[in-house]
This record gives sequence, structure tokens and C-alpha cells, in this order.
Amino acid sequence: MRKDKKRKSKEIVKIVFICFFTLSIPALLGLYAYQTKKYTDLTNDIKKLEYEQENLIEENKRLISEISVLSSAERIEKLATEELGMHKAESEDIVRVEMRGEN
Repeated sequence: MRKDKKRKSKEIVKIVFICFFTLSIPALLGLYAYQTKKYTDLTNDIKKLEYEQENLIEENKRLISEISVLSSAERIEKLATEELGMHKAESEDIVRVEMRGEN
């Protein structure tokens, strides 16, 4: 009788192990599929961000170039003389003001 109980216990353990193993395979395959999808989504996000970064770098280069053109001394001088009617100051036109603070 004791041998029957041991045999039944071993068979139950074997059946539980087989059921667990059988159920764990689909679960692991499901996890693998989920992980693959997540990896693909992240890879696509990285590609989009790299593309956006390239565009921003190009835009930044363009803006820096535009700043250089707009802030050039020749352009500013031309705008000052032609559009604003300004001229370069002569040394006798320059007035120096010295202020002394209270001691």
C-alpha cells in the first residue's frame, strides 16, 4: 500500500511537471513575441529620432549661416549708409564724456 502511494505521488509529480513544462512553452513564446515587437518599436523610434536630429542639425547650420550673412560688417554698414542715411563718424565728431562718482 505504501508503494502504491509513492508510485501515485511520483506520477502526480510527473504529471504536474509535464503540465508545467507544456504550459511554459507557449508562455515563453508569447513573451518572446512581445519582446520582439517592443524591440522593433524601439528601433523604429530610434530611426525617427535620428532622422529628426539630422534635420535639426541641418536647420541649425542653415540658421548659423544666415546669422553670419545678416551680421556681417559690410551688410550693416550698407544698411546704415543707404537706408538710414548714416555715415562714419570723424574723430572730431566724437565727444568723450567723463563722469566722476562721489567719493
